[in-house]
Amino acid sequence: MASLRLEKVNDLLREELGSILATEVSLKSGVLVTIAKVRTTPNLKDAHIFVSVFPEQEGVYVMKSLERELYALQGALNRRLRMRPLPRIV
Repeated sequence: MASLRLEKVNDLLREELGSILATEVSLKSGVLVTIAKVRTTPNLKDAHIFVSVFPEQEGVYVMKSLERELYALQGALNRRLRMRPLPRIV
């Protein structure tokens, strides 16, 4: 069972990344991406992000777009959060 701190960090990352995806990542019109789950390692070094894509046929396109924007997403997250250590998006 995850600790209360780890759950709070996961929720915070999910909310902030959802906001970043909505405002700073440009995708095709009609494609909806949501953060389904965030799983942070106990030492807060890495955060595994799980996304939901609608329509499902655009999954490959969305994953390639997110991989291309990974450094920009990490940078936006680094600017928004004032916690240390700040998990690296995986």
